[in-house]
Amino acid sequence: MEKSIFYHAGCSVCVSAEQDIVNLIGADQVEVVHIGEDRNRIAEAEAAGVNSVPALLTPNGHVLHINYGASMADVKG
Repeated sequence: MEKSIFYHAGCSVCVSAEQDIVNLIGADQVEVVHIGEDRNRIAEAEAAGVNSVPALLTPNGHVLHINYGASMADVKG
């Protein structure tokens, strides 16, 4: 993986964190995944270790959970 992946669910906490992450890392260095809209990426996020969103998966495979917005169970509904 060359880019970081930012997973979020579209809540206000997630959108705010997305803006900060894109500004810090750069839009060309991060893939933004709205798992509320792209639900087929939920399993991918969970397999990577994402327990809640917003979360950033680094190119090294580390998951950084950012300012708790929603658990994956909540996202899956």
